[in-house]
Amino acid sequence: MRRRVALTACALALGTLGGGLLGGCGGGTKTVTVAAAPSGTGARSTSSSGPAHTTSTASAATSPASTTTSPGTAAQSPSTTRTAPAPAFVQPSTTGAPEAAGAETAAAVAVVKTHGYTPSDTSEYHPNQTLRVLIGTRTGSADGYDQRAFFFLGGKYIGTDASQPSASVRVVSQGDTEVVLAYPLYRPHDPLCCPGGGRSTVHFQLNDGQLVPLQPIPSASSTAALSRQ
Repeated sequence: MRRRVALTACALALGTLGGGLLGGCGGGTKTVTVAAAPSGTGARSTSSSGPAHTTSTASAATSPASTTTSPGTAAQSPSTTRTAPAPAFVQPSTTGAPEAAGAETAAAVAVVKTHGYTPSDTSEYHPNQTLRVLIGTRTGSADGYDQRAFFFLGGKYIGTDASQPSASVRVVSQGDTEVVLAYPLYRPHDPLCCPGGGRSTVHFQLNDGQLVPLQPIPSASSTAALSRQ
């Protein structure tokens, strides 16, 4: 009888102890809550009713790197060359058509004739040059002497080589703004047919619109040691 009471007391003690243990197990039940991560952040939070333990994982938003590719050679603007216009007296003639050139030559011949001279060779007149020239012989001259050079600037008459005529003068060469003339030289008492003093070459050049001889023009006096008549 005592033995049964002791067993019963032991059973009750074990029941009480088991309830306590079960109560202890029930107190350790975990509650897990998963919160949805905000869009684009990838964060995740985990919590439990046990010891506080939170884990957060953040993934940074990655933006693609912006890449700019510039051409290897920068575009260059076209070069502009500004050319200052030449003075009017060095600009070449714009005469183009043969008919116009012929008309201009005829007008120059007419100018020479109005001064009492007749052009010796009209082919020496170059309408495509700025400075133009015609050699004229006094009209009615029986021996072909008494000559002058008539100059034109762009088709406009500007004067003669000298204030007095020469026994003879001829064109040696000519360019756009320069004409070279040659004068036979006479010693005193030389006949017109036979100058014995050689010749003198004079370059006539345009300078600021004015015709300038670059060398002295030989004297026109027949008494000079060397003259052009």
